Amino acid sequence: MKNIYFLSDAHLGSLALKHSRTQERRLVNFLDQVKKKAEAIYMLGDMFDFWFEYKSVVPRGYTRFLGKLSELTDNGVEVHYFTGNHDMWLLDYLSTECGVIIHRHPETIELNGKIFYLAHGDGLDYRDRNWKTRLLFAFFHSESMRKLATLWHPDLFVPFGRNWAKHSRMKRIKSDVPQFEGDVKNPVGYESFDFEETPYMGEDKEGLVLYAKDYLQSHPAINYFLFGHRHIDLDLLLSHDCRLVILGEWMSLFTYAEWDGEHLLVENYVEGETKL
Repeated sequence: MKNIYFLSDAHLGSLALKHSRTQERRLVNFLDQVKKKAEAIYMLGDMFDFWFEYKSVVPRGYTRFLGKLSELTDNGVEVHYFTGNHDMWLLDYLSTECGVIIHRHPETIELNGKIFYLAHGDGLDYRDRNWKTRLLFAFFHSESMRKLATLWHPDLFVPFGRNWAKHSRMKRIKSDVPQFEGDVKNPVGYESFDFEETPYMGEDKEGLVLYAKDYLQSHPAINYFLFGHRHIDLDLLLSHDCRLVILGEWMSLFTYAEWDGEHLLVENYVEGETKL
């Protein structure tokens, strides 16, 4: 059996990352290294920092990534893409042009006798259920809103969306970290900013953990919950037969999960060092 890989949250094209082309190349190099070993690759959302499709127009850029997706599917590798909160307006471009299988809702799948629950995680987090978050969630998932947005010219709406996403990320810059290239506190080396994600809240407060525990009560056959969205790498045993994995991100952590048919391994990809 070939392996199955899971990753999420690359946020390609983010205006908050000064060297996003280097980031894209790293992701493409990873996909190139696993292509001969992979039966399937599951991307659990927010691979783009902002994506909006018109009937005949898609955002500029990402050609290396899109080309690699096409190469993978052309060679028989299944590529599954779960929409997240940054790419919820993805329509059929990736499926018709790149052969990618699109998922818009959480899915439960069986892999070698094990049951996996896969989702981006947006909207599931119990901590995000205040009225403002619910309103925004409904607003951005509205089909009427999507159709209204198509009335904007792409040269206006796409930059607006990318700047909105940048503003959201820039609010999380660490205030105590010197901001310059090669900062010793920034091990990635090519980013100009160091972002502070909300740390793991613990089993009794972490929204996706609470959701998984609750869901497991009525679906006890699940062996693995895999989520993106939170930008933390978490591997937590929920029961004797069930693990929860939050996949981190591909901006500074470069984390992924690998299923070999028997074991689920969570790893960091270090370019030039990781052997795949």
